[in-house]
Amino acid sequence: MIESALLSWLDSTFPGERLSPLTLVAGDASPRRYYRLALGTDAAQRSIIAAISPPSEKNQEFILVRQLLAAASVRVPDIYAADLEHGFLALEDLGDATLLPRLNDDSVDAFYGVAMDHLLGLSRADVASSGLPHYSRDLLQQELNVFIEWFAIGLLAVNDQCDGQQFIEMQAKFTGISKVLVDSAVSQPQVLVHRDFHSRNLMVLANDQLAVIDFQDAVIGPITYDPVSLLKDCYIAWPRAQQLVWLNQYQQRLEEAGVISPVASDDFIRWFDLMGLQRHIKVLGVFARLDLRDGKPAYLADLPLVLHYTREALALYQDKIIEVEEFASWFEETLMPLVIRQSWFRPHR
Repeated sequence: MIESALLSWLDSTFPGERLSPLTLVAGDASPRRYYRLALGTDAAQRSIIAAISPPSEKNQEFILVRQLLAAASVRVPDIYAADLEHGFLALEDLGDATLLPRLNDDSVDAFYGVAMDHLLGLSRADVASSGLPHYSRDLLQQELNVFIEWFAIGLLAVNDQCDGQQFIEMQAKFTGISKVLVDSAVSQPQVLVHRDFHSRNLMVLANDQLAVIDFQDAVIGPITYDPVSLLKDCYIAWPRAQQLVWLNQYQQRLEEAGVISPVASDDFIRWFDLMGLQRHIKVLGVFARLDLRDGKPAYLADLPLVLHYTREALALYQDKIIEVEEFASWFEETLMPLVIRQSWFRPHR
């Protein structure tokens, strides 16, 4: 049993320290599993997190990115030991308090201020010789393609509603908006990008400080990607006017720190919105895939908010970009009638 192998590894890694039984803490959207256990004697115990993370789950990248973030003063968990061959990690226990349940109208400004401190650290990380992959055109397009395969066709069966010509037209409209979104992403200043910087991947520590987790998928990519993940969080929504206040504050901090050259606010907002549209089109496909392929239907409950972000961005730019207008028309006329029939659908308030 894999847990027995993990315990044997921990016993040899921490010789002379008594191990408590493993307690499952959580899994996530990947095959990783996390356990809590106590080490030491009755008089001096410490809690750690032991992870079973298969070699497929970018364990080497986890260690590399953690070093980059720590060097940039981003609070991340310590790594006490690692066995990359078997996918075993012994990590600092950051507790169970994620940011999401702590967010409300009274707390969000302070917490997002701390989160933006970490975002600034991410943007200033020294990635020149890191070997991290770039958020290339191909990768951005691969992510967008998940929407067609798993959301439009897999979950909504849109292909059953289309004849051959209609399907070709759908693909053409998708190709058009994909080019707009990818062009916008690669035109932005490129920095270290977490790729999932949101309230479930920020841990609340003592004195309301935050630590960043789940960063093994980091790449070098667009400056607005992580702010989109935070301010247009797939698990909690804030008014657009407030999003733009926070975004303006963050842009000012980037410019004052010399991370980016001054850029017109409207241009930065456009980068942000189009980056969000790329992310949320992708996430529609990812959440559908988690249900259909991985047997994790809980993510369907988060689709309505992601749909709201997607439709909001389409509405904002459909009068400005012809490819957005064409895709938006298809989305509203063909896809939304299928969406509203779904048991998980509810209008966003």
